[in-house]
Amino acid sequence: MNSGKLVFSQVIDFLPLHTFRRCVNRYHGNYQIKRFTCLDQYLCMAFAQLTYRESLRDIEACLRSQQHKLYHMGMRSTVSRSTLAEANEQRDWRIYADFAYSLIMIARKLYSNEPFGVDLKQTVYALDATTIDLCLSLFPWANFRKSKSAVKLHTLLDLRGNIPTFIHISDGKLHDVKVFDLLPVEAGAFYIMDRGYLDFSRLHSLSQTPAFFVTRSKSNFRGRRLYSHTVDRTTGLICDQTILLTGFYSAKAYPDKLRRIKYHDAETDKTLIFLTNNFALPPLTIAQLYKCRWQVELFFKWIKQNLRIKSFYGTSENAVKTQIWIAVSVYVLVAIIKKRLNIQISLYTMLQILSVTAFDRMPLIQLLTETDSLSIQNNINNQLNLFSS
Repeated sequence: MNSGKLVFSQVIDFLPLHTFRRCVNRYHGNYQIKRFTCLDQYLCMAFAQLTYRESLRDIEACLRSQQHKLYHMGMRSTVSRSTLAEANEQRDWRIYADFAYSLIMIARKLYSNEPFGVDLKQTVYALDATTIDLCLSLFPWANFRKSKSAVKLHTLLDLRGNIPTFIHISDGKLHDVKVFDLLPVEAGAFYIMDRGYLDFSRLHSLSQTPAFFVTRSKSNFRGRRLYSHTVDRTTGLICDQTILLTGFYSAKAYPDKLRRIKYHDAETDKTLIFLTNNFALPPLTIAQLYKCRWQVELFFKWIKQNLRIKSFYGTSENAVKTQIWIAVSVYVLVAIIKKRLNIQISLYTMLQILSVTAFDRMPLIQLLTETDSLSIQNNINNQLNLFSS
């Protein structure tokens, strides 16, 4: 007796499938495909992400054990690991990248008024990269070091809702600062980054947009003080200065004035020096903005722990990128569901519940609001608090 839709089907109902079909058509994803379409591939891979499947054989065994439910999950073809492996190898990964970006646009609108710790009207982004180590013999295309391969996830995170707005997947050798050339810069927004992105020519181009940046200075930084401003030393601030760069190449690359703020963090007992092109915000707000950059580190830690992006179902570049982009889309999809259904539990808890109830027939809102998740919440590590309601 059919007592309702499967939980997995209810999750998929939040996907804009008309947009997905446009993405498929854009790259001719279903050209000469009679069985196992791009949608079948996406649903299989999304199921693997939601239920923590370890391998293609694991996906095949799990879905075949529920063969009579596949049609109700939206899958129109029989699932086999060879067919899924071939699809991951050959279907253009850009289909899933474009679709993930369409979900990101939806999520950003939903989280546009979300607080992030600093009272600021402008959009604030945190820029960083994380490295995923790979086996050199299996992934020879992912250049990194002589003894191992790796891919890098360069991510621009919108701190309102912790939504990744830009992701670039490269081999491990690409220097972080080169991603500046690919960034979609938004006028008036703040870009928070560590000192690995300290390239004055690129920062000057960003400031001409005009956009604002907050970063840290390096130990060999050279600058000449023009003005000093009064600060409240009881807050940890040491100085707030307007400076000009004095290094030969740096002064040519960035001829304009910069703001230099020195701050002592009592929690870590470290003294930090910030550089920014914003002269309007209070100096303590600049220090607080940089502290929010840590959220992108937590984002990387969270997705590595809760999504399948550290071990891969295929070894080709296309298969790896396909898996990462589908993982990102699943993360954003769960964030959309959380907001649209006004779910109070964290994303971590939602994923734990969905992972064991994919084949159940129960209203999704009831499942995510009435489930006793106290035991799950007690196991959440500190880094997961970032995603709590």
